[in-house]
Amino acid sequence: MKIKIHNKMIIDRDKPPLIIAEISGNHNGSKSRFLKLVKNACKNGADLIKIQTYEPEDITLLKRKKYLKINHGIWKGKYLKDLYKKACTPYSWHQEAFKIAKQNKKIIFSSPFSIKGVDFLEKLKVPLYKIASFEITDLRLIDYIASKKKPIIISTGMAEVEEIQRAIKIIKKYHKKIIILHCVSNYPTEIKDTNLKRISLLKKKFKGFSIGLSDHTNDIYTSIAAIPLGVSVIEKHFNIGSLKTPDSLFSINPRMLKNLKKISLEIHDSLYKDKKNKISKENIKFRRSLFANRNIKKNQKILSEDVISLRPLVGIKSENIFKIIGKNAKKKINKDQPIFYRDLIL
Repeated sequence: MKIKIHNKMIIDRDKPPLIIAEISGNHNGSKSRFLKLVKNACKNGADLIKIQTYEPEDITLLKRKKYLKINHGIWKGKYLKDLYKKACTPYSWHQEAFKIAKQNKKIIFSSPFSIKGVDFLEKLKVPLYKIASFEITDLRLIDYIASKKKPIIISTGMAEVEEIQRAIKIIKKYHKKIIILHCVSNYPTEIKDTNLKRISLLKKKFKGFSIGLSDHTNDIYTSIAAIPLGVSVIEKHFNIGSLKTPDSLFSINPRMLKNLKKISLEIHDSLYKDKKNKISKENIKFRRSLFANRNIKKNQKILSEDVISLRPLVGIKSENIFKIIGKNAKKKINKDQPIFYRDLIL
């Protein structure tokens, strides 16, 4: 299914994958850094810029209790409210980010984490939404987002096929403009754990929908490897500088983002654009043709040892060797001369 965004950008499995730069928590709580990240993403190959729309109270309890503490991974020891306070993108920052994207002719969109967030984004006229992996079971939120009848990207980290089907069933009550992202919810994800074969499974299970990749590795290798599998979008967390942020361990820099965009176009062209005829016409002259391996007299019967195939293609093509063996020469053919049909009695 082709999905239009703002009637100018098309998400389609037959087109090069669109590259999404996810800003997420890489602003590290700084508005100026956040806006700088948006600008850099616009200028370094991103087709779309994604942010997250929530404040801590939209996503967790503002308390420090044992069950609200993270016990593993890169955020081990942090309470949810403290992590989200640092990683959230305040509502007051959004308008300037949308303005920067518009100035750079880029599309910016968001993952909302509450009904309030959806209402806020509607006022900003967001053109599409993303449902984060951890929210795939929040069916009330999914229903409300879908009711806005805008394209939805749904991330599927940790999700079973049945959970994806349930979310899609809700969205389909309103529309079918759905892009499903393969995702591994490990932060960061080791390349050996990326499980790219799941992309093929999703394509088989959800025929008719575009499939993409949300890549949480800290490089672009996995994203590149996914292109021949037919992904329509690739999402990467994006960062600048060497500052440690909540997401820095699984983000890429401007140079990598620019390379990903360039390489994705080249790989897509190599897979889906047929250029073989143009190349063969230019190089066909370097194929072999038939030459006299020794002097051949007029009316002489041509034997196999009288003929040799060499480059370039001048006279009779080498593939016709068996058609001329046993024929008689119409004229004298000197050694090393190309042989033409006009030289033979046929």
